[in-house]
Order: sequence, then C-alpha cells, then structure tokens
Amino acid sequence: MARLITAIVLALMVIAGPAMASDDESTVVLVAHVDVETQRLTRDTTRALFAMRQRSWPDGMAVRVFVLDNNHPVHARFAKERLGVYPHQLQLAWDRMVFSGTGQAPMRAFTQPDMLERLATTPGALGYLEREYLDDRVQVIAIE
Repeated sequence: MARLITAIVLALMVIAGPAMASDDESTVVLVAHVDVETQRLTRDTTRALFAMRQRSWPDGMAVRVFVLDNNHPVHARFAKERLGVYPHQLQLAWDRMVFSGTGQAPMRAFTQPDMLERLATTPGALGYLEREYLDDRVQVIAIE
C-alpha cells in the first residue's frame, strides 16, 4: 500500500511539475526599455500610464506605451491581473481622450515578439510580456 501511495504522489509531481513551471513562464510582467531608470511603480501609477493620463516616467522621461490588441489574451490578463481593470475600460479611456483631442491611444504591437522588439528599440518604452518572451534587451518593472 505504501508503494502505491508513493507511486501516486510521484506521478502527481511529474504531472504538476511542468504545469507549475509553465504558470511561471506565462506570468504577464510589466516591461520597459533598458534605459528607463524607474525600477518600481505603484499599481495606481501603472494604471495612469496605461490609461494615458500620465505621460512621463517619475524621473520626467517621456513614456511610450505599447499594448497588444484588445482581443489578445495576454492584453486581457495584464489589464485584469496587473491593472485591476477590464480591457474595454482602457479602450473607453483611450477613445475619450482621442475624440476629445486631449490625448492619444497607446501604440499597438501585433504579437509578443513584436512587443519585445518595440520595447527594446524605443527609448522610454513601456509594455508587458509573458516571462518566456523576456531577454536582456528589456527590463522588468516591479508593480507594488
């Protein structure tokens, strides 16, 4: 009986191991250009940046915000999990600013590799990626 329990526990560990690793890799993180000096942002500041209400980093450098399409699952996860808003709420804020002439919407990336490239090559850039897409051309910004 003890061998059966041990075998079941080992089988569950083998099955759960890759799932747990992929969960970590699929975590959506806030990402910026490597030259950005800011290392941490509050959730409120992050939300203001993505709502396009705040147009500069805390040190005064201009921020260039990039997002994926509203229907992209990573965009939805980032908006809900990291910003605490629904994607349609962000779109409403962007539309209001564009139509009133008081601001503009963020720039769109089409895929995560495209997002990585844009973040890596645009000074002051801010966006988000799943961990598996990160490389040394960008940096992760902590959200407090």
